[in-house]
Amino acid sequence: MCRLALKTATEPFSPYSVLTAMEAMQEGYDGSGLGLLLRGLSFKDYAYKAGDFILSGIAHNSGALHRLNGFMESGGFELKYSHEFNTDFAAIEAKDRYKYILRVYRAPAAWKELSQDRVDEELLLARLALRQDGEAHDNDLTVFSFWPDVATIKEVGWPLGIGNALGLNDDRIKARVVMAQGRQNTNYGINLYACHPFFIQGIATMTNGENTAFIPIKDWLTGRHFPGYIGYQSDSEVFAHILHYVLRHLKLPLEAYKHVITPLKTEELAAHPQGDFLKGLRDVCRRLIIDGPNCVMGSLPDETCLMVMDHKKMRPGTIGGRPGVWAMASEMCGVDALVPDRDPALDFQPQREHMVIIPPDRKELTVWSQFQTFPFPQAA
Repeated sequence: MCRLALKTATEPFSPYSVLTAMEAMQEGYDGSGLGLLLRGLSFKDYAYKAGDFILSGIAHNSGALHRLNGFMESGGFELKYSHEFNTDFAAIEAKDRYKYILRVYRAPAAWKELSQDRVDEELLLARLALRQDGEAHDNDLTVFSFWPDVATIKEVGWPLGIGNALGLNDDRIKARVVMAQGRQNTNYGINLYACHPFFIQGIATMTNGENTAFIPIKDWLTGRHFPGYIGYQSDSEVFAHILHYVLRHLKLPLEAYKHVITPLKTEELAAHPQGDFLKGLRDVCRRLIIDGPNCVMGSLPDETCLMVMDHKKMRPGTIGGRPGVWAMASEMCGVDALVPDRDPALDFQPQREHMVIIPPDRKELTVWSQFQTFPFPQAA
């Protein structure tokens, strides 16, 4: 079981504030890892230009860093900024860390002629190529994300301890969305790629729970032969890939994700205004139905944030906030720590049919029910 915390705000804030809030939930995890994903970035010592690409990862030795530099240079990427963490390596549990990578790159000149879909594909392939290069060299290079306006940090240890060791309390990095997960290592060996949040082409999710339907879902996704559907060091990585499949391949709206992973019962669909379509969607995507218990939180490129849970509803999730700042957490005390100046009477805990959406304007949260319709497509 894990503990999750997500904060989204109109004004950028330090990710360290989310780590301090996670201390309120520290009894729920064992310190085996921390994952952070940041969107809407601002740097104290660099003016980030929207559209430039941010590479996040770890070089475990100088040779890995040298190969990374060569790969990026040969690909035509122009290095614009390299964030230097104020790192206390003595406080890092793992002793094979050489350099934490958070770099901003300008796109190759040739990419100006590419469509957005092709650029997205090239970014994915570049990330995968770097990951494979590290795996081919005794895992000496770890790459988490390569995308505009996204930074990812993952490390072994307690969240606040990692934040202190990396100097995240110096306010040199801020973001409008921060996703944080303290991973309790219950199913697999400790592996940085197994640490949430999981990321693919701008889509990120993290999960509290256990995905008991992992193997059939993984097999179905890998059978699509999409390059990014790989890895699966964690049974929760498929949640990000299913969301990617729904949005990018099926080109359905966000609400359809809930219908894919937790479809309504047949008798409920019979009375639904879009029942015919939803029955077809359930049949086509039957292998993607989850069997929790799970609570899933996610974020999208436009900074939309979401929370869903499965029918078992055995993993808690609470959302609260006020216009301009909202929080999701595994426990109420997490929301209290993230947004203390809110009206807690307005906090919401989703039920099995709900998807909670915080839109980019952050004015209010939206609670959508599977018993409602969504904008596409209408039943024939």
